[in-house]
Parts: sequence; structure tokens; C-alpha cells
Amino acid sequence: MPAPTESALPSVPAATPLGVSLRAARLVYGGLTLFDGLDLDLQAGRFTCLLGPSGIGKSSLLRLLAGLTPPGVSGELRGGDARPLAGRVAYMAQQDLLLPWLNVLNNVTLGSRLRGERADRPRALRLLARVGLAETALARPETLSGGMRQRAALARTLMEDRPVVLMDEPFSGLDALTRLRLQALAAELLDGRTVLLVTHDPLEALRLGEHILIMNGRPATLSGLPDLPGAPPRDPGDPAVQAAYRAILQRLEAA
Repeated sequence: MPAPTESALPSVPAATPLGVSLRAARLVYGGLTLFDGLDLDLQAGRFTCLLGPSGIGKSSLLRLLAGLTPPGVSGELRGGDARPLAGRVAYMAQQDLLLPWLNVLNNVTLGSRLRGERADRPRALRLLARVGLAETALARPETLSGGMRQRAALARTLMEDRPVVLMDEPFSGLDALTRLRLQALAAELLDGRTVLLVTHDPLEALRLGEHILIMNGRPATLSGLPDLPGAPPRDPGDPAVQAAYRAILQRLEAA
């Protein structure tokens, strides 16, 4: 069956940039205090990457920002306009979480349908075209490759049209070439939004981040990495990027 088409495929508009402020965040898990009194500021319209060892609390911090507060987590969360963030955040998990009984188009428009809103199918089709999935709009997820499924998940995230986008290692399960392509695509499509990407990969952080934070210690603290080379998306083979990569590894090993 042929996929629906649109005659015009304009660029994806960005939502109004919005900064994020988190104050005095605290997480206790299994009797351990992972972080306490943690402060975080995300600059409006900037792409921030968060690195740190496994189990340090990165994903829990991301869920706190997303409003998916697990037990034992607290903190004061506000947008840069001093208003609550509720309803202004899109969350992209490590797994694509596509529903197998829905086609790609219906997966992309799932959020509006769950809210009882009329799905904007033309906009969804434009987004699918931007991520290279125009011909698979009516396909089921099981027919897609891993990279195609992640592109569909990215389109679904953008479909929410939120100024703040939170991503939890969304490209970690992909082969190296597909990861590079999706990183470049994410950098393009998320330009102008306030993004926080959690990753274990320093090269991914260096490729995408306008700002890089390292989370370490117990209780964990956040520290920024100054003097990033050039503008993202950066070439992983650039000598300056490789030097920054080694500096990050030293920081992580010291943790």
C-alpha cells in the first residue's frame, strides 16, 4: 500500500526556547543517597549532554525533569519563566517504545490521540519525511530496522512540539554508522530547542553537545566541561575532539 504524501515539506518549526531550573534535587535509592542538594540549569535553546558512570543517577535525574518522579526523589523544578514545566517537556527513552499494533503514522500521532485531541496527520507526515520515513508511514514497526524505528521515535518526540526535549541514551543500541547518522539528524531537527541528552559515550556528547555536564561522586555533583572545540555536530576524528575525549575519560576515571 503506498504511503500518504504531502506536496510541501517545510522545515520543522521549533517551539519557543525555554530554560530549565532545578534546585535542591535529592534521590535516595536502596538506602544510598545518590544526590542531595543538586542544582541544574539548562540554557534555553541549547543542546546539553550529561555523562557519568552507571548507577550515578542520570536516568533518575532525567525522569525528575520529565515529571516522572520515582519514589525517593524530590526537588524544585521550574521553567526559565518561573512556571512549572508540566506539559512543556517531551521525553525520548532508550527504547523506541513503538506500539506494534499501530502503523508508523499512528505511532507518531499517539500523544494527541491519547489526550483526546484530533491528530494533525499532515504535520506528522511532514515530520516523517524529514526523518526519511515518508514511504513507511503505513508500515508496522516490526518491518523496520532499528535505525528506522529510532527515527520514528524521534518524529514522535518532535510531534509533541515541546520546547524542552529529554533523551535517555536513544541511540545506544544502534550500529556505529546508524548512530552517526541519527546524531546528525537529531542535531538538525532539535536545533533551537532546550535538549538534555543522557549518554555513556563521551564521543556522542562531544559530537552533539553545546554544553557537557559530568555527573560523579557520592552524593553526585554536576560539573561542566569548558572550552568545547567548534560547534556541533562535531567530527569524532577531529584532533581537538579526540583531545577533549581524553580529558573527559580522565574526569570519569577520577570519579
